[in-house]
Amino acid sequence: MEIYVIIHCEGLRMYDYLKGYVSDKRKTEKGSFITIEVAGIGYLLEVPERDFSTFNISDDIIKFYLSLIHREDAMSFYGFSNRETRDIFQILLSVSGVGAKMAIALLNEFDACELISLVIDGNFKELTRAKGVGPKLAQKIILELKDKLIKTELPTTACILPHNQAINDAQSIMISLGYNDREIEDALAKVVSTVEDSSNAEEILRRALTCLSM
Repeated sequence: MEIYVIIHCEGLRMYDYLKGYVSDKRKTEKGSFITIEVAGIGYLLEVPERDFSTFNISDDIIKFYLSLIHREDAMSFYGFSNRETRDIFQILLSVSGVGAKMAIALLNEFDACELISLVIDGNFKELTRAKGVGPKLAQKIILELKDKLIKTELPTTACILPHNQAINDAQSIMISLGYNDREIEDALAKVVSTVEDSSNAEEILRRALTCLSM
């Protein structure tokens, strides 16, 4: 499994990723958290509910992309299971009145693809399903983000690729071969629909590597 997280600190990306393992996970009234241990140091990440359930305490080394939000009274890491969710999180923070907690609340209710579709369609009533999001804020999110989302490259493989072990295995091998995330995602998006058995990691990998070699 590969977990993407983003670092955002006053407009600067301070960190890119960590490689470590999940040493603890907990839920509190403040949110859902996992602890990633790297070289003896535990990094506490707040994650959306839908991602929290997929993270298990394990000694397996996983690559985590990071997001650091720096406020006057605290610094907090946020973690996401794919790049598109990370990007949506950052885009949501550009809306005046939407902070990290509100962005997480939206991502607890909707995945990246659903959120993009709702904003582009102007469906503010559906957005109010998210905890703490009223009609006025929902309409504001649509007003400020609709054109921006239409012009972005989102959604990409988060909406296209099936989420299964074969895809995860193929991604891991391609990472070990030195390909970057965008190359991997683009190649997989092109070939996954051509593979009859979506659980056949070997065939998916073979076709993706062929695509990258062209």
